[in-house]
Amino acid sequence: MKRRILLVDDEVAVLLTLKAVLEISGFDVDTATSAREGKSKLRNHEYHMVITDMRMENEAAGTEVIQAARSAAYHPAVALLTAFPMADEDWQEMGADKMLVKPMHTRVLLQQIEKLLASHESKLKIWSAPPPKSADGAARAGATAAGKKPAKAARKNVPDKVVGAASTSKSGPAKGATRSAVAKKSPAKRTSKSSK
Repeated sequence: MKRRILLVDDEVAVLLTLKAVLEISGFDVDTATSAREGKSKLRNHEYHMVITDMRMENEAAGTEVIQAARSAAYHPAVALLTAFPMADEDWQEMGADKMLVKPMHTRVLLQQIEKLLASHESKLKIWSAPPPKSADGAARAGATAAGKKPAKAARKNVPDKVVGAASTSKSGPAKGATRSAVAKKSPAKRTSKSSK
């Protein structure tokens, strides 16, 4: 399956050149000539990566595209394409993963795109991976060793199924289950004692 890239730039010559270079390199490329069009395509399609120019119909157009990409449920990688380099903290604060400065040699551009896609894909795998099953047990063991009850926040981060599995032990049901079992058994015991 080809990786899909959305290019957003109001300079048609740059847009068509980049599109041709990326398509020759095996990408499926979609284009937009404004932030408005780019945001619409982000809502209606899924992309592995978004590359947007900074200044288009207004000074903040690139920032709008970046924010729209960041709010997309499919989490594309985001690169800011600009002829006006800025400090790393500025483009990172906008939400971009990478700044690409134009003009750029084709080989360098492709290397940077491949590197960004690879690092972004590994981040997505980490985000989507389920937490280790021993996470809750480790939190409890550490807290028990310190003589404290495990923090509720640590339990909240673990899925319910894992908490349920970790809260039962070989010696018997969890504390909550023991109380309810005692409550259910105690009337029967009382009845049997009084009948004797």
